[in-house]
Amino acid sequence: MKNKWMGLLTLLISIVLLAACSYGGDSSSQGSSGEGEPAAEGEPQKGGKISIPIVADPTFNPWHPNAYAESNVINRVLFSGLTQTGEDLQPIPDLAEDWETSEDELEWTFNLRDDVLWHDGEQFTADDVAFTFNEIVLNEELGSNNTSYFQKLKEVQVVDDYTVKFMLESPVAALPAYLSFNTEIIPQHIFEGQDPWELTSFNKENPVGTGAFKLKSYTSGQNVVLERNDDFYGDIALLDEVEYKVLADANTHVAQLLSGELSIFALDDLAAIDRIESAENVTIEARETPRFFWIIANQEVEKYQDVRVRQAILHSIDRQNIIDTVLKGYATIADAGIAPALKDYYTDDVTRYDYDPERAKELLAEAGWEDTDGDGIVDKDGEPFTIDFEIGIQGDLEAISQMVQQYLVKTGFDVNLNAMEWNSMIQEVVVNRDYEMSLNWWRYPADPDLSAYMHSNSIAGNNITAYQNPELDALLDAGAQTSDVEERKEIYIEAQKFMAEELPYIFLWYPQEAQVRASNLKGVPDLAFGDALHHIHKWYIEE
Repeated sequence: MKNKWMGLLTLLISIVLLAACSYGGDSSSQGSSGEGEPAAEGEPQKGGKISIPIVADPTFNPWHPNAYAESNVINRVLFSGLTQTGEDLQPIPDLAEDWETSEDELEWTFNLRDDVLWHDGEQFTADDVAFTFNEIVLNEELGSNNTSYFQKLKEVQVVDDYTVKFMLESPVAALPAYLSFNTEIIPQHIFEGQDPWELTSFNKENPVGTGAFKLKSYTSGQNVVLERNDDFYGDIALLDEVEYKVLADANTHVAQLLSGELSIFALDDLAAIDRIESAENVTIEARETPRFFWIIANQEVEKYQDVRVRQAILHSIDRQNIIDTVLKGYATIADAGIAPALKDYYTDDVTRYDYDPERAKELLAEAGWEDTDGDGIVDKDGEPFTIDFEIGIQGDLEAISQMVQQYLVKTGFDVNLNAMEWNSMIQEVVVNRDYEMSLNWWRYPADPDLSAYMHSNSIAGNNITAYQNPELDALLDAGAQTSDVEERKEIYIEAQKFMAEELPYIFLWYPQEAQVRASNLKGVPDLAFGDALHHIHKWYIEE
């Protein structure tokens, strides 16, 4: 079987003479061309600056083990991948003009653009792609971020300056989708011979990408300012600058949105949704995303290896109440990992876990955990069931975790909640795996293959819960290796049923993104915020 996607991304935006343009009346959002006449009514306007919040200092390297949410939203603009997410959530060309597979789907050939320059003026070639994957991604000693997507990749071969072949051990139907999601290419001429994680001059000071914007300035703890890349290979961006403001407090995000100091972001703390809805010059859009929130119970800790314990934890939590109160209805209950946004594959015909503390206590008793001394805490062999619950402070995670703590205490768990700074949590939970229980989310490519998060082979990658089960592995392998939608649908429905029974993650909900933005920010496609960043060159400020 041979699959081929062809075509260049052609975004025909008519730009007339430059004009002064402003945003929200704030000086940080002013833009002016200094010449020309105003654009015709309804036409995209060039110039101006927007501001986006991030919760911590970023790492300018998409493969760095510490590069997560606060870094992804910048790296997606600084760097380019072989593919990117299109407006229908399907992968479309970016650095690769087109691609095709061999009949056995073990070789993928990507034809690259020949007009791409790195921000320092060096030419982008196939060698950069091969270096990124062969020397960084496939180097197991490095433990690169997102390597779980490429478990079946043997090597990337350079055919010529603008052609590469991805050689696979077994078929990976989701490869183009994986190549569009936080898997951007980095420059060989800078990283070759260097420790990629210790190269501070790049990762923390002066990144060099191929994206529509390039670094202008970075002040740790304050902001990152990107400026338009006039040598960009695609349509040149309309905005002059994009500023990322380091703001750890979600209340500050809202205050600065309402005052016109921030332009767009996904609202992580929905407590302020009513204030935003009543504000002038601000819009809110609900966006479906391939994303699920979870609790992870470390499977290397013996007491969590009993599925009845995991089921008891889930029965203990009134998820609908959290959705109705903290999340203001912007979510639906999840009992597996494939989100409703992937409508071809999603099913809700799985085992459900209603809020039922009594059933939770029954399950714990079956697993040998009962309150034998009347202190309100279940115990086993004289040991109380104590949970160290570690979470990162971002958005409404702390408020949610406090409610989860209260629910678990009512069932009979002794829960110690430790809320820490976001980057500290990433280091402890994700990098070091030094945790017992945590709460967070996964946002994944628009494909149902969740091998990167649940397969036994991904324990060194994104399977941070360390769950292993050969039956789930077999289902994930089968789904990954077929391109037939109907066949994949049957496999992933079975996989969801298994996930719901066995709970490799303690699934919480599928969130809807509440995307908030200034009303005069236009050109943003109808996508979740992270996906819309692929199209930031189309954004503009309407005067």
